[in-house]
Amino acid sequence: MASSLTKAPVGPTGGKTFFGHPRGLATLFMTEMWERFSYYGMRALLVLYLVSGGVDAADGSQGGGLAMAATTASAIYAVYVSMVYLMAMPGGWFGDRVWGARKTVAIASFVIMAGHLSLAVPGQAMFFLGLILVAVGSGLLKANISTMVGHLYDGADDPRRDGGFTIFYMGINLGAFAAPLIIGTVGEKHNWHYGFALAALGMGLGLVQFLIGTRNLSPKSSVIPNPLSPEERKNVLTKVALAVAAAAVFYGAVVALGMYTLNWALVPLTLAGLIIPIAVLARIKRDRSLSDAEQSKMSGYIWFFVAAAIFWMIYDQGGSTLALFADSKTGDSVLGFSFPATWFQSLNPLFIMALAPVFAWLWLWLARKNQEPSTVVKFAMALVLVGASFFVFIVPMGMAGDGTMVSPMWLVSIYMIQTIAELCLSPVGLSVTTKMAPKKYASQMMGVWFLAVTAGDCATGLLSLAGVSLNGTGIIAMQAALAALAGVAIYMYRGKVKALMGNVR
Repeated sequence: MASSLTKAPVGPTGGKTFFGHPRGLATLFMTEMWERFSYYGMRALLVLYLVSGGVDAADGSQGGGLAMAATTASAIYAVYVSMVYLMAMPGGWFGDRVWGARKTVAIASFVIMAGHLSLAVPGQAMFFLGLILVAVGSGLLKANISTMVGHLYDGADDPRRDGGFTIFYMGINLGAFAAPLIIGTVGEKHNWHYGFALAALGMGLGLVQFLIGTRNLSPKSSVIPNPLSPEERKNVLTKVALAVAAAAVFYGAVVALGMYTLNWALVPLTLAGLIIPIAVLARIKRDRSLSDAEQSKMSGYIWFFVAAAIFWMIYDQGGSTLALFADSKTGDSVLGFSFPATWFQSLNPLFIMALAPVFAWLWLWLARKNQEPSTVVKFAMALVLVGASFFVFIVPMGMAGDGTMVSPMWLVSIYMIQTIAELCLSPVGLSVTTKMAPKKYASQMMGVWFLAVTAGDCATGLLSLAGVSLNGTGIIAMQAALAALAGVAIYMYRGKVKALMGNVR
């Protein structure tokens, strides 16, 4: 596939290119595609598997799941997704200080594959072990593979950079599109664990492809920018050992006293997902070794971080709130053709693949006319649009209140609006993070970007743990209003944010 997408040399360096970009982009494109295939395939099944066999499962759905309530399933989903992105921070640290980006991605791919294989084995213990392994592996991979995309270009001013991240983003969504159609169908309609096994196969293919294509990557991806000294390594190992021992003693006592419930794990993780992003941003901002320009950029970056957290709070409910609504309250046929509820999860990546090239062309065309919206304006647009998607969601929720199965076109419309919002924020956010990152925190800053997802998902996780039904019109309207107001606020203060960004646009 990579070879068929290459074309004649362009640019001063010569050699084959990938859509006019460095050939290494093809390797990273394919690796991320297979990793996202495994991740989104499992994610499409997750909430449905958790409620399967319980009172909140759709009528006539397959049994064999964990029979949990919808609020518990939504909380587990939110905490799991938040942990995937929370682990991107230590993942970036490993890339910066221990293994280098390239080695970290290879190890991460193996860990993810092992996680999906664990999910393929029936049993609640293996299920939660699998979630932990996938979360850890995904965190190790995410920050470093995005950083390697940045390594392919000649600094922040390379005009191909934003386009390269958009193409990379299409690889993400190609895998995400196929996953619910293949893994989702097998898991939902035949056997949950067969679906999880297919996810493991996908990650295995991604690992093989990455190892074959590493020769096309930038040499910088093998460099450890800030390696640990022997003394630092010893201190880190000591702290980790003490933390693990303390957790083992605490939870051992809880279990021995017969007090343990799932919330003993979920609540601390959710609170950590809210506290850690704030602590990390504060630590970097207070680093006195940063230059004045880097300090200013970090102040500007906080605006983008908060905006992104609000955005992901709504957007990531596509795999929980919207998935449960699709399963139990939305029609499952169009023109006489029936389909599984997991197929709705393919709408967003389908729309992205259709629209991402259009947006990439649009930004370049506007840039040539000196009319391209600034990064701040793009973020404001994204927040207003994602808020609008939930205002639209209120309508079918009301229609389904009496047991009516609503038209699938309602969810199609909601996913379309959210996709347009995502294209204004996510690839732009990846790019602006690499541009604004202090050199000292290159890979770690990509992890900071993913912490915005952690914060957003943990906010909805706390609501679920408190027993709030995310399928209520009141909570949906509240989230919609919050996003819209945040979009207006960031637009009103765009001049201040641009000043803090310095030479970055």
